[in-house]
Amino acid sequence: MDLLLILTYAAFCVALFKIFRIPLNKWTVPTAVLGGIIMIGALIFTMNYNHPYSEVARSYFVSVPVIPVISGQVIDVPVQTNQPLEKGDVLFRIDPTPFEARLKSVKAQLVAAKGDRFRITELMKRNFGTQRELDTAIARTDDLQAQLDNAQFELDNTTVRAPSKGFVTHVSLRPGMMASRLPLRPSMVFIPEEGQYFAAWMRQNSLLRLSPGDEAEVAFDGIPGKVFQGRVKSVISVIAEGQVQPSGTLISFTGSPPPGRVPVIIEITDPEFAPYRSLMPGGAYGQAALYSQHFHHIAMMRKILLRMSAWMNYIFPFH
Repeated sequence: MDLLLILTYAAFCVALFKIFRIPLNKWTVPTAVLGGIIMIGALIFTMNYNHPYSEVARSYFVSVPVIPVISGQVIDVPVQTNQPLEKGDVLFRIDPTPFEARLKSVKAQLVAAKGDRFRITELMKRNFGTQRELDTAIARTDDLQAQLDNAQFELDNTTVRAPSKGFVTHVSLRPGMMASRLPLRPSMVFIPEEGQYFAAWMRQNSLLRLSPGDEAEVAFDGIPGKVFQGRVKSVISVIAEGQVQPSGTLISFTGSPPPGRVPVIIEITDPEFAPYRSLMPGGAYGQAALYSQHFHHIAMMRKILLRMSAWMNYIFPFH
């Protein structure tokens, strides 16, 4: 864009000198050069501040690690990679044998405990039992009922189901493997069907020009030559570089991270993007430009620049 402005200004100066026959001397030539530097510089700086651009923009999505409530051996994995799923569809099954045995054992103990409780209650009616024996029997019955509920819960969770609509990607779980309830080793990664979030990382210099509702445009590297309309949905109010978590280390100047960029969520509203929405993978890369209400006439420069970048996506030096 800056080269285009320079060439346009140079052509204007040549035409001006030719048409009006302005002499080339030590006054006219430096005046034309300095005037061009001031004019073009002012336009570019005004555009950069009021209509910010980010060459770092990406679509994000939420992934849900599938961690079973119990640990056990996998006996069945009916789900397929990237297969659309409804809420409640089976992802995989864990061998229920030990959990069924545990449930039967607790049921048997509970039946015996209820019998003891009934007999002690009858003996107290005849003044042969004590309150302590009855309290012990009641406590035993309640404890076994809680164990029974927990055993039933574990048995029900031997079948792991989809938490919502979506799909599972990279299915590497196979029958015979051990599924663990430890959060460090998820068995699968589930992608809920809630759409993607396109975030542009803007420099902090233009922080005062980042407002929800402003017009925006997006160009994806994977869709060369196309620019899609959108709007600023929100400006996230925190930056990762300023995050502080409890630890035994004090914050120091030497460990301070560099200035971060402001994440801006952009909603793509262009109807022409609909055919490409299903084709663009989560994490797709692109560029974005925002257009504030200030100096809106200069926004045309930014729009031209973004379209030039979109056409440049056809060119990449790999073979």
